[in-house]
Amino acid sequence: MIPKKITKEEVNELPLGQFEGEIILVETEDQIQEAAYELSSHTLIGFDTETRPSFRKGVQYQVSLLQLSTSEVAYLFRLHQIGLPASIKRILENPNIVKIGAAVLDDLRGLKKISVGFKPESFFDLNEELKKVGFLNVGVRNLSAMVMDIRISKSEQVSNWEAAELTDKQMLYAATDAWVCLEIYKKLQYQGYLDELFNK
Repeated sequence: MIPKKITKEEVNELPLGQFEGEIILVETEDQIQEAAYELSSHTLIGFDTETRPSFRKGVQYQVSLLQLSTSEVAYLFRLHQIGLPASIKRILENPNIVKIGAAVLDDLRGLKKISVGFKPESFFDLNEELKKVGFLNVGVRNLSAMVMDIRISKSEQVSNWEAAELTDKQMLYAATDAWVCLEIYKKLQYQGYLDELFNK
């Protein structure tokens, strides 16, 4: 049985878990096309974004990084350098590809600011949807603990996502966040926890 609530202490007792597949930093046109081709062949992908944190009042940054992940490969798109490529935008607007994230409304709001006319389709927000089936604690860290029995590190969350070069730690953090959303969804779906959401 997957628990529907968890304490901070229980989360902290779990072993650290992270994405162990291939991480591809997407910065060139060739990489964009390869990523779009690969992601288009999937019906479920993990989704997340990162934004450079602002520590000054009134200063806000646009989305720096978009993460889209399959179970094996995580693609990290440096949006502040390449914008939102048309081929990737089409994936985010494709109703036949479900993009799974947590608290996706803020992410999508950020993407709309950098891509005029962006119309996201088929996003599954773990936070919102799992509350409907009785989960009392949500958020990537809590859900990873309850569903996957792992503790996710959040140490890189407020790092500089617009740095000239991302560190290995940053890339692993970003990849893990998108990948684990996909894995949480797949496990819950497989075990029937999402049935009442889809059988209405």
